[in-house]
Amino acid sequence: MVEIANQQADCRVDEQRICQAVRDILREEKIAAGEVSVAIVDDPTIQALNARHLGHDYPTDVISFLLDRRGDYLEGEVVVSIDTARAVAAELAWPAEDELLLYVVHGTLHLVGYGDDSDAARERMRRRERLHLAPFGLEPPWDENSA
Repeated sequence: MVEIANQQADCRVDEQRICQAVRDILREEKIAAGEVSVAIVDDPTIQALNARHLGHDYPTDVISFLLDRRGDYLEGEVVVSIDTARAVAAELAWPAEDELLLYVVHGTLHLVGYGDDSDAARERMRRRERLHLAPFGLEPPWDENSA
C-alpha cells in the first residue's frame, strides 16, 4: 500500500503517478507486502527532519526512512521537498512535478537497498532511476548534483 501526504498546495502533484512509481519499484524488487508513505513537504520541514535524524542542518531533496524490512515485506517513509524540486527543476528546465517524481523514485530505491555513496553505486542508482522513470515518458536532464 502507498499513502501520500501532500502537505503543500502551491504545486500540482499527480498522486496517482507517484503511487504507481512506488508500486512499480516494489514489484520489481519482489516486495509483496508492506506500506510506503510519501510526504510532500516544504524546505523548512525537510530541513528540520534532516537536522533531527541525520545531523545535517540544511534542506535536501529527499529523505528515506526504512522502518521495517523482513523478506518480501517492507515498511518505509519517503519525504520529498517541493521547494527543492521547484528550484532544481527551474535550473534544469523541466517540470517541477517531474523532478518531484524523480525524488520519490530515488527515495524508494533507497528503501529497497540501493545506495549512492560511491561512483559505482551512484551509477547503478541512476540506471534504476531511468528504468523507473521511463514508463512515464521521462528522461531526466541530470547533473551530478541532483537527487
